[in-house]
Formats: sequence, C-alpha cells, structure tokens
Amino acid sequence: MFYRLLFDLVLRRLPAELVHKISFGALTALIAIPGARPLMRSLFAPKDPGLRVRALGLDFPGPLGLAAGFDKEAKGIDAFGALGFGFVEIGTVTAQAQPGNPAPRLFRLPADRAIVNRMGFNNDGASVVAARLRKRRRSDVIVGVNIGKTKIVPEDQAVHDYVASTRQLAPLADYLVVNVSSPNTPGLRNLQAVDVLGPLLAEVRKAADEVSPRRVPLLVKIAPDLADEDIDAVADLALELRLDGIIATNTTIGREDLASDRFEVEKIGAGGLSGAPLKERSLQVLRRLRERVGDSLVLISVGGIETAADAAERLAAGATLIQAYTGMIYGGPLWPSRIHRRLAGRR
Repeated sequence: MFYRLLFDLVLRRLPAELVHKISFGALTALIAIPGARPLMRSLFAPKDPGLRVRALGLDFPGPLGLAAGFDKEAKGIDAFGALGFGFVEIGTVTAQAQPGNPAPRLFRLPADRAIVNRMGFNNDGASVVAARLRKRRRSDVIVGVNIGKTKIVPEDQAVHDYVASTRQLAPLADYLVVNVSSPNTPGLRNLQAVDVLGPLLAEVRKAADEVSPRRVPLLVKIAPDLADEDIDAVADLALELRLDGIIATNTTIGREDLASDRFEVEKIGAGGLSGAPLKERSLQVLRRLRERVGDSLVLISVGGIETAADAAERLAAGATLIQAYTGMIYGGPLWPSRIHRRLAGRR
C-alpha cells in the first residue's frame, strides 16, 4: 500500500531512468551496511522447502528470478538476492563497453502496467563486468549472465563478438544466456534465424567449454514476436545442439490493445514493451515450447508476471523457472518476497 502511494504521488512523476538509478543506488547502499544483507535475507529470502527447484545442475531456493535488464553490470546481485529473488540474471553484457541509446530511453505506461525501453545494451563491457564478478565474494545467490552483440559490430562478425564475451564471462556464470531477441540493437533479431543461430550457439558452447573448468549451462532467449513455426524451429535447434534451456520471452515490438493513450504511445516511439500486455503471448510461447521439447529442456518463462496466480500458471504450463522485471517496478521492492510467500501458500 505504501509503495503504491509513493509510486502514484512521486515516482511516476519523475523520469523512469532517474528513478531506476536512485532506487538501484539506494538498494546497493543499504546492502553495504554491516549486517543488512543477512537481516534482509532472513526476512525476505524464500524459505519454504516446497519452493525449491533443481534445474541446470543448480539448487534454486525459489522459482522467481530477476530478469536481465535491471542489473546490467553486476552491481546489485546480492541486494536483489536479499530482496527475495531466487536467482539474478545480469546483463545484457556486450564484448565492448557501450553507452546505449540516447535518453530518454525508458518509459512507463501505468494504465497498462507496462514499460517501454530502448536502452540499447548500455553496459561497461565484458572485461569490466568479469572483473567485477571476480572481485565479488561468492555468495548463495545464483547468477546468470546474459550476453548480446555489441552495436557497432557487423552482423557477419556477431559470432566472434559473442565468443569474446563468452571467454570473459562463462567461467564466472552459474548459467549463460545468448540474447538474440532484444529489439533495441539493429539487426540483432535476425540472429534468431536457425541457419544463423545454429553456428552462433555452437561456437559459444565450444568457447564456454574451453575456458570453464565446469560445464556452464547454456540457454537462448527468444522474442515473443516470432511466428509459431519459427518458435518450433528454435526449439528443434535447441534439442539438436543439446542446449540446456530457452528463456521465453523478451520484450515485444507490438503495441496492440493498449489502454494507454494512443498519442502518448506514438510519442514514446520505438522500443521493447514489457509488462502486463505481454502476458498472454508469453504464456502461449511457453506452452508451445513445452509441448515441442517435452522434458528435455529447462524453460524459463518471463513476460507479464504480476501475481502469484500468474506465477503458478506459468509453472503449471511447463515453466521450470520464472523471471520478472516490470512486475517489481509496479509492485515495489517487497514484491519478489511477496510472490514467493504467496506461491508457497498455494501449494
């Protein structure tokens, strides 16, 4: 209730990216206070044994994780773990540092409980993020690393770019995600075509095996805007290459059936839409994937998860794990703990 009031009276009146920076900074400052992290984990971390998930060779304390995009540079892993997320996926990280697209590039659509972003993979680059991960004291937070293509790298050199990131980051990741589905890097979604995606994933797998002393689980993240036959093709490719899983889905370029004012949406312009409007398509893609791959792959469902009922529906539809980003924007910092607690109550 307090967060809802704060959001309506204050936060929604400020630029979205500014609020993100302030809240991120406040959270990381809080976690740096001696004793704060263990206290927060004791209050918010999932504790019910019924929530535990064994997947990717890892033991997840709860099925709900933080999706990539919130912590792009591995600066808040322990803070988000302390809030109650069962795992944290950092990134998207690119081989070269890049500033991303010009601001403003992050927008709220409160009437739709949605976000539009065209951040453009702003991050410090793979070598800096890798150094940050190495300096971090190992904790009980499971960390996925999401990698993407550097904007200035031509499509025909994308494989080398992903491999460069893999060599830096795979040894430090609990699992690795190849992101070929963001709409904010020109040409990136072209890499989802299986004749291009196959060699890319094969080279990333090879590089990860060469640099890591253990086998790092490898997943691919796909867009909700793929045609059903293309989803089937990616699923078949994942089985053929013996990937560990698929994350479905990224943001959408669609703007259909929004409650927000049409002129406001048009003024915002291009970018990936996340949040409640993505719910039905993300669920459809999940069900199609599970039917196609059976029990052979881990499926992580993301897109439009707002409530414990949403989370339970994804798990019942075949998701091994679930992720969220926009749900926390509108639900507040206690949202992940609340979802896990209510999920436990439904079991």
